[in-house]
Amino acid sequence: MVGLLTVHLYLPGCASLKEKRGRLKPLLARLHRQFNVSVAEMSMQDKWQESVICCGMVGNNTAFLQSALETVGKWAEANWPDGDLLDTKIEIW
Repeated sequence: MVGLLTVHLYLPGCASLKEKRGRLKPLLARLHRQFNVSVAEMSMQDKWQESVICCGMVGNNTAFLQSALETVGKWAEANWPDGDLLDTKIEIW
């Protein structure tokens, strides 16, 4: 089974794509390192103050994937000071 967490982020005050990348890169690296998920920016690459990132995880149990991805989303909301989480969505196939 494959689980996907999609997170819509708002980054107030970003004045360039370079600044946006500078804020997102530590978040992506930390999520990968701490939760062992694959992470990438998937949408809104050309917008300065918004981004959509996806975290992917593979497992053999739907309940485990759901719980693990909820934990990732809650952690990001509580521990990322550079912006706001506007929306999260979990899909499992």
